[in-house]
Amino acid sequence: MDNIQYLIRENIKNLLPYSSARDEYTGTEGVFLDANENPFGNLNRYPDPYQWRLKQILSSQKKVAIDNILIGNGSDEIIDLMQRVFGEPKEDAVIICPPTYGMYKVYANINNLKLISIPLTEDFQLNTEAILTQKAKILYLCSPNNPTGNSLENLEFIIQNFNGIVFLDEAYIDFSEAPSLVEKIKHYPNLIVSQTFSKARGLAAARIGVAYANSEIIQFLSKVKPPYNISELNQKAGINALADETIFKTNINLIIAEREKLKIELLKLEFVTKIYPSDANFLLVEMEHATEIFEALIEKQIITRNRNSVVKNTIRITVGTPKENELLLYTLQLIADELATKKGLLQTNTHN
Repeated sequence: MDNIQYLIRENIKNLLPYSSARDEYTGTEGVFLDANENPFGNLNRYPDPYQWRLKQILSSQKKVAIDNILIGNGSDEIIDLMQRVFGEPKEDAVIICPPTYGMYKVYANINNLKLISIPLTEDFQLNTEAILTQKAKILYLCSPNNPTGNSLENLEFIIQNFNGIVFLDEAYIDFSEAPSLVEKIKHYPNLIVSQTFSKARGLAAARIGVAYANSEIIQFLSKVKPPYNISELNQKAGINALADETIFKTNINLIIAEREKLKIELLKLEFVTKIYPSDANFLLVEMEHATEIFEALIEKQIITRNRNSVVKNTIRITVGTPKENELLLYTLQLIADELATKKGLLQTNTHN
């Protein structure tokens, strides 16, 4: 797809965006009497509305131009912004491929867009033929996928052949050996790649998401976003997180090593029936009595995610620190022993 203009809502094309005080004067020195800010305090000035310093660092690291980058208040804001730009309420449709991240559906409902659900196959891959036969403005793909953990196949083929915007969510890409498709935005005008500081960068509390796309898409997303969507504190947190790549890579390698260790140890538990392949920082674990075990863990103040409603008999376990993972395994063994004792008593009573 070479031209995305026809995909953009007419009112967004004609939208005159809000012009903040920092649009009219971009300097950092002077007596600021333009934005009705309190003259006192350490955080009294509005933050940079375009997050230039953060974008400069990302531009250098990712090898993409600054005008191909948009910073969002988490990836969730980017999901919402793109629906506002491309999705005409009550008319246009978005495609989701469950089981997948739930906010795609939530924002489609908020923005009053039609929802087309094309479930993943039994091995959690895309139903390519079904996707490409549907008429929709936006296609959401998550790779590695949440909650299943696996990387999706045939991504470029779908991007090339889908007659709309492809939103590729790479929230977990740093934990995967699969390459990011950020560099592909120069080849595919309809591609938006979303990444986040919440996972690999350890900044979930700071709410920093990043969209990489061609400059035309970024321009329209910027039109719609609030002027000061990322606080000064959060911008500095993002900049600091990008400063030491050695620590970043060390932490990633540790999480991946712990993921593989967890996989081996979890499979030793009698009630664990399957662990799905994962390229993320979590494992989707199929087990007998999944909800009962989930609740037993909560009683012992170990919180996992019950995914039984989306993938039968599963809980999702995030990879923690080595100490946290050891405690998880120890507690699961205690639960396994308790279940075995109950089973033994039940069998004894039955025979009696």
